[in-house]
Amino acid sequence: MALLCPKPSVLWLIAVVVASPAGPEPGDPAAAFSVPTLDGEFSYQPGGPRGALVVHAFSNKSGFLECMWSSESSLVSLVEELPDSTHVLFLSLDDSAVSDALWMREQLQRVAMHRNQEVLTRLHFSPVPVSALGNWIPDVLYYWRCSGRGCVFSQVVFKSEGWNIPIVVKRLDARYDWLMARGEPRSYRLVDAGDGCGASPSVAGALAWVSEGNCSFFTKVHSMARSNASGVLVYALPGNPIRDMNCVGAECDTTLAIPAAMVHREAPVARALEVGQPVYASFQNTPSPNFFIGIDHQGALAEMGWFTYPSFSFLNWQAQWFDFDAALKVKLQSPAKVISVFDKVPMLGEKGAVATVDLPIALWDVSALQLDASLSCPGGRDASCGHWDHAVRLLVCCDPGGPSCGAELGRWVTAFRRGIGRWLTDVTPLVPLLDSSRCTLTMKTVPWAMPWIVSLNLRFSVGNRTGSEIEKLRPFRVTPLYSGGTFDKSYNERYRPTHLSVPPSTRKVELYAVITAHGYDDNGCGEFCVTSHHFLINDVFNNTLTFHSAGTPLGCTLRVKDGAVPNQHGTWLYGRGGWCDGLQVDPWRTDVTQQMNMSGSESNAVVYFGLFRGKDPDPSEEPGYIIMSSFLVFYK
Repeated sequence: MALLCPKPSVLWLIAVVVASPAGPEPGDPAAAFSVPTLDGEFSYQPGGPRGALVVHAFSNKSGFLECMWSSESSLVSLVEELPDSTHVLFLSLDDSAVSDALWMREQLQRVAMHRNQEVLTRLHFSPVPVSALGNWIPDVLYYWRCSGRGCVFSQVVFKSEGWNIPIVVKRLDARYDWLMARGEPRSYRLVDAGDGCGASPSVAGALAWVSEGNCSFFTKVHSMARSNASGVLVYALPGNPIRDMNCVGAECDTTLAIPAAMVHREAPVARALEVGQPVYASFQNTPSPNFFIGIDHQGALAEMGWFTYPSFSFLNWQAQWFDFDAALKVKLQSPAKVISVFDKVPMLGEKGAVATVDLPIALWDVSALQLDASLSCPGGRDASCGHWDHAVRLLVCCDPGGPSCGAELGRWVTAFRRGIGRWLTDVTPLVPLLDSSRCTLTMKTVPWAMPWIVSLNLRFSVGNRTGSEIEKLRPFRVTPLYSGGTFDKSYNERYRPTHLSVPPSTRKVELYAVITAHGYDDNGCGEFCVTSHHFLINDVFNNTLTFHSAGTPLGCTLRVKDGAVPNQHGTWLYGRGGWCDGLQVDPWRTDVTQQMNMSGSESNAVVYFGLFRGKDPDPSEEPGYIIMSSFLVFYK
């Protein structure tokens, strides 16, 4: 097929399939199956050597999928960035499955020809419609329906006097940065506003009908909003596909509150408007099967999350996470003394999750301590997960009357409506905090957060030490330094120098800090602004941690390979101030031995200060805040 995009349907009937009351769930093992493909047959066998598999069901009834498949950048991302371990099976939900399969293969072959032909060996196209597969895949696609952007049939319904049947067309909602303003399910009067690039008083209170071209999508929507339109429908010119309507650069600083969407130009609608015949339009969403499901390296079914905009990058990110998860499970097979703290325990309210555990381990025999933590959803599905990102802190108390009681041992940030996070964090320098055979650990977040199901194991590397391990330095003392606070103009006034001496027999001193910036003032601070955090030792040595990726459009997508949960709802893609949604907060560690007066008779001075653009923060709006735990760790 030599089409730029799937042929638009002017009118169609949708068969609503009623899902069974129960079916396969995420985490269940995927059963074997085989499907015919354009090149023969694709077979999946549980237990055999494999990587991950993504199943994508295409439909001509989806404007979102049309845009995903007609966008060159989307296709290039799949060809160039799909992990080598991942195969993709392409299906069609429509009776046009044969032509759909040929068209999809042609699209990807064209792009791969000069970029990465190897990827074609891992892409499989079936000419059999989903309804005729004869295996479990249709059951999962229909049972796992979702209501998020990109996985429903988003439509516009046109009506006019004298039309026997309404005209139903697919639509793709505009996004202003990541937010979508969707039309209400009511009838709007449709008014032709030309190209929509300038003011049009006639559209006041109506839905503006404008053509693409001559100015940006943002300009069209902004002009119609200033003309008091209730919404905007941009129609593609003949032969053009539906495209992603988004703001660019500084445009995104302007808030637009009216809904906008792109559709194909329907001749009856255009003719009626030309002759002055009243036309009314309404927005609707028809439930559809899920368009994407996954099978991970272990053969378990997996949800694919929320595709914020129509791009195969979201498929790649989920596949990258499958690779991370497989590698993590290998790491968890390494020898360790494992102490279970929480095993699928609800974390909620002021208390959080609390457990007291015995530590039958001689700390001097510990060569490493890792936190094996996971966060899942109460209902198993992503839809049951908490709606916001919150910092989760692990606090430890081994001596209720001691100065280290309540110290932070680890930190994570919850994902936004996804529950697949699991991470392994090395906190070996903090082993001295576990200075008792019995310790209480508390894992908690803000009390108003929706509940999460937490699991946590302490993994101690212990055993008989070899000669080289005997020579290895061990942490023996941890001295708390500074915590954070409100990031305003008085932020740095609260900090005074800490004076301390190095304990006898110390051979190494390390600065250890866990710092995250949160909140949103007029500068985007601290979540989306670049802040720097300085530890000045003895008035000479400035140890600086700077959050360079904060506010970058795709900063946290670069951390998926490190365990950041992909395809969350909300703004998970953006870089943050020292953290990402659905990721552990990695400790910042730097050797400061050479900066210290190592003689126990001499004092050392340490002071901390935090800056925004090299100066003290001075927001004019409600300030953000810094969460910080910092220590000096002494080794011998």
